[in-house]
Amino acid sequence: MDTMLGSLDACKPACNDVGSLPNGTVSTIQGSAHSSSIVTPCDANLGRHLARRLVEIGVKDVFSVPGDFNLTLLDHLIAEPNLNVIGCCNELNAGYAADGYARSRGVGACVVTFTVGGLSVLNAIAGAYSENLPVICIVGGPNSNDYGTNRILHHTIGLPDFSQELRCFQTVTCYQAVVNHLDDAHEMIDTAISTALKESKPVYISISCNLSGIPHPTFSREPVPFSLSPKLSNQMGLEAAVEAAADFLNKAVKPVLVGGPKLRVAKAGDAFVELADACGYAYGVMPSAKGLVPENHPHFIGTFWGAVSTSFCAEIVESADAYLFAGPIFNDYSSVGYSLLLKKEKAIIVQPDRVVIGNGPTFGCVLMKDFLKALGKRLKHNDTSYENYSRIFVPDGKPLKSEPGAPLRVNILFQHIQNMLSGETAVIAETGDSWFNCQKLKLPKGCGYAENRYEFQMQYGSIGWSVGATLGYAQAVPEKRVIACIGDGSFQVTAQDVSTMLRWGQKTIIFLINNGGYTIEVEIHDGPYNVIKNWNYTGMVDAIHNGEGKCWTTKVTCEEELVEAIETATGEKKDCFCFIEVICHKDDTSKELLEWGSRVCAANSRPPNPQ
Repeated sequence: MDTMLGSLDACKPACNDVGSLPNGTVSTIQGSAHSSSIVTPCDANLGRHLARRLVEIGVKDVFSVPGDFNLTLLDHLIAEPNLNVIGCCNELNAGYAADGYARSRGVGACVVTFTVGGLSVLNAIAGAYSENLPVICIVGGPNSNDYGTNRILHHTIGLPDFSQELRCFQTVTCYQAVVNHLDDAHEMIDTAISTALKESKPVYISISCNLSGIPHPTFSREPVPFSLSPKLSNQMGLEAAVEAAADFLNKAVKPVLVGGPKLRVAKAGDAFVELADACGYAYGVMPSAKGLVPENHPHFIGTFWGAVSTSFCAEIVESADAYLFAGPIFNDYSSVGYSLLLKKEKAIIVQPDRVVIGNGPTFGCVLMKDFLKALGKRLKHNDTSYENYSRIFVPDGKPLKSEPGAPLRVNILFQHIQNMLSGETAVIAETGDSWFNCQKLKLPKGCGYAENRYEFQMQYGSIGWSVGATLGYAQAVPEKRVIACIGDGSFQVTAQDVSTMLRWGQKTIIFLINNGGYTIEVEIHDGPYNVIKNWNYTGMVDAIHNGEGKCWTTKVTCEEELVEAIETATGEKKDCFCFIEVICHKDDTSKELLEWGSRVCAANSRPPNPQ
């Protein structure tokens, strides 16, 4: 049976809106408030077809930077009434914004110009690839008549070869379409979009600058609706995998479950929770899976991150006699410099399409969500691991109380951020110490799980990601108040697109943690290169504001000022973009970063193996 992603009638108002359901599922949602323009012969062109397709799959906002090769295409995207074209300050941030948007709505899109824009956005697309996010990267390409002419064009490196950009994108996208003639443009665009949705990876579409406005018969009729054949498990393999896993786990005394980041791409969050309900095991999450499963579940024990895990979580996981990891990524960061105390023979590793049991067999063509659901029906209820956790658990201590007017400490800051969280908020954590401090936040119901209201980029770990991602995420969920925790070093990389947040009336709260440099790098390996020029950050945001839009900024140095700032941001200024600069000591870091940095440093500095 095919999964129909909806259709858009070329001659009637659109009635389908495809959005992101829990855990990233893309499906048809009936809407009542949308009206699409009637397609006239002059609108039956490539640009309008692309615009309608984006709306059809759930993209209501496209992040762009204009350039001479994409200007006509942007005209046609703007002409689509159900699509906002959001101009960003640079291509990198446009790509990060599409990344953040895709995390919420299940798919995102950005539009840039040839090579100078494409190579600028490339870093963001690589990050989306690493995080399994379907981002449609659209590039306005050279005039179709220039292909094969041996001409040298501007925006290139001066060679009569237009393929440099394409070759770069081939390594960080799952499909590439270079549209330089109209006959197969319809098919190429639809294939690219469908591939992005099926593979949950970015795709690249280059459209010649002279083609977007030309009518063509393939665009004049009602667009053919997408029909994505769902991936199916091999039933014999599924049954064999479930039988082997159930036998493995039912023999264990104190088994545990751990959710990993690939729960998102496998759309298996619900199935994981069903399994946890059925088996009674204690369960935790890997750091980059925070927010993908509920933290208010009675058997949730926190983040498993080796030596920097939530208190008592690593002790339970690493002492278990069997553990099931659903969608893990074991890299040097998530393994804390390869220091996890796990044994392969005790582990069941469930990836989106295969299952590996201990040192035994691997079962391919088995979908994670099918496996987890079926396994839950075969396991004996066993809550020994959670009982062990309950016996050793000691509630978190509270930070030492600050003296009146004392310099603000980071642990005090995050204690107050914790109190701000609700079902109406979302959290974006920038690469750096915010990783570790935000991991300790307890997400309330509605601030995670099905809504995925907690995001950070761990696999790629690009500093500056959060500014653009916050822009895109907030645009996708205007009903939520986004709280972004960003270090000063990261903010300096991508600060410009605070401008776009203001321009679009977003009500985000940014906590700018000013501690004078790249703190995460300091704890891995210190040097003078980790110190940055201090900015008057609130003054800079005020200058960007320039009296246009709703903006409120403040600078805090002690707890009393922080409390007052939060009261203002959540009260009088609740409908404003709020920027709170928090002045902290340069050595004020989480204990987890100190431990993690030392271990990553040790892994990075291993001497060469003898040849």
